[in-house]
Amino acid sequence: MLIEIDFNSDEAIYVQLCNQIIMGIATEQLKVGETLPSVRQLADTIGINMHTVNKAYSVLRQEGFLSIDRRRGAVISIDVDKIRALEEMKENLLPVLAKGCCKNITREEVHALIDEIFEEYK
Repeated sequence: MLIEIDFNSDEAIYVQLCNQIIMGIATEQLKVGETLPSVRQLADTIGINMHTVNKAYSVLRQEGFLSIDRRRGAVISIDVDKIRALEEMKENLLPVLAKGCCKNITREEVHALIDEIFEEYK
């Protein structure tokens, strides 16, 4: 999987890295059990600080997308706590949907957009 960082983005580099790894899992470019590059390897490949990669891996581990194995390193492993995932998704969607509501985006348009996005994942 190719990681592309936008150094001009307002979004933190570690957040971009987290999001791209999650997208890779969702689109099945990264599979459960697959080992990610070491912190040093990925930092060198992308051209970022090792601490940034380490922070991204730590966040992904906390969010249940990675496990850290002393021998294998960072391994894709999904923690399937659906209730927690739905609560987190609702928390993230509330302001996004509020913005859309303020801009007269209809429920049907939101549903169509979600269907379009879901098609990319499975």
